[in-house]
Amino acid sequence: MIFDTDSWLFLKPMANILKRVTLFFTMLLFWESFYAQTVKDTLFFINGTTVIGELKKVKLGVLTFDPDDANDITVQLRKVKRIEARSKIFRIETIQDKLIYGVLAKDHDPKIVNVIQTGDTTRMAVLDISNLYPFDRTFIQRFSGNIGLGYSYTRSSSFGRLNYDAGLSYSSKKEEIKLTISGIYTVADSGLTRDREDINLKYNYYLSPTTFATVFVGYQRNLELGLARRFQEGLGIGNKFITNRYIYAWARTGLAINQELSTEMESSGTLSEVFGQLQFNLFRFTKPEIDVNLYQSIFFGLTQKGRIRNDGELDLNWEIIDDLKLNLGFYTNYDNQPPVSTNRSFDYGMVIGLNYTF
Repeated sequence: MIFDTDSWLFLKPMANILKRVTLFFTMLLFWESFYAQTVKDTLFFINGTTVIGELKKVKLGVLTFDPDDANDITVQLRKVKRIEARSKIFRIETIQDKLIYGVLAKDHDPKIVNVIQTGDTTRMAVLDISNLYPFDRTFIQRFSGNIGLGYSYTRSSSFGRLNYDAGLSYSSKKEEIKLTISGIYTVADSGLTRDREDINLKYNYYLSPTTFATVFVGYQRNLELGLARRFQEGLGIGNKFITNRYIYAWARTGLAINQELSTEMESSGTLSEVFGQLQFNLFRFTKPEIDVNLYQSIFFGLTQKGRIRNDGELDLNWEIIDDLKLNLGFYTNYDNQPPVSTNRSFDYGMVIGLNYTF
């Protein structure tokens, strides 16, 4: 191909422009890579210690931080003097029920942090942060959970009791999904008996920082009450009415439908109920670190007039080492019209085990 002089005069400045554009984008990519590697989060403690790394989350008064060249650490917010975290955007819930998105910049006053948003800055106390996590974190990083296991055996009775529980949670800007599983089995010479089982999956969509629409499905088994299985589906609305430094509480109400099968293999058909549920999480961060979870649920029968059911749990967790807790749990189940009329209407028990959170 042959170029004339006019063509060359046109292409030469174009080639120079392309070189400059290429150099600009190369420098831009290099700067972004360099910035991502050099921008670190910093914690300033009251005792004068400074830690550099990555701020991962704040949950009810406890901050989780990933220091450079070390494993994750957890620290109480009351021990933090200042926070500098500009590496990413954070989703912040406050104890005043406000929801803010921004980066964190340290303030000249101790125990104060500046949340920098687009065109605005919110100045707030560090201890006013109820929940915080990176808004731009990956899908996998939005999951958290726990798993627990316990076992007891008595020689005189020649049987043991196995109990387990597990939970998995997912959180995003507007959504929250939680799966919980628990069970109690009796281990004897004759085999394994499934005494009590619970599986619950709930989905919350937040209409405001504290109000949410909820949908859930569940499965239950309780031989003491004559229940071989219960499938449950429901929907309703809820509210987080306490989110301070030591208490996290929510309540929800709505309509549920059940399909029950008794231990005598009798099916109930479809039953409808109105429900109300309440949960309190209480935390103590002085040694020993203990948290208490109280859950109560009550159901009023619509299909079966006068039927009232109640499920309750009380869990006490004592942290032995980081992320490993000793768990002591109490549960109650009440049904004034159990699936098998000759069975008891009230069941209760206690379980003990170890619980690991991740």
